[in-house]
Amino acid sequence: QVQLVESGGGLVQAGGSLRLSCAASGPTFSNLAMGWFRQAPGKERDFVAIISGSGGSTFYADSVKGRFTTSRDNAKNTVYLQMNSLKPEDTAVYYCAARPGTGWYLSSRNRKSWDSYHYWGQGTQVTVPS
Repeated sequence: QVQLVESGGGLVQAGGSLRLSCAASGPTFSNLAMGWFRQAPGKERDFVAIISGSGGSTFYADSVKGRFTTSRDNAKNTVYLQMNSLKPEDTAVYYCAARPGTGWYLSSRNRKSWDSYHYWGQGTQVTVPS
């Protein structure tokens, strides 16, 4: 069983930066593709980014491309989401998610679907006031 714990959320002014972390426990971390999703009040849970187990492949939602970067440290069993140039519309609860294996995330439909992921963290709030 994989357990995921996010941290690093908070309140930041527009244009500012935050770095989220997601620490994983359980089976071999490097076998897990790690995704980030977010959910604003009254809205669906949306895909933000994903990184392959090796860290060699990353994909981003168009809304965050060029502003957000995901990375991982397999020695620390941790994945990161660096968020720059934050906007009020980035306000949401951010979740990390995981699924073992490679290749499945090459399909856009797969990586963007929340039900493709097997494990979820509890979420961390990010607030960017307007």
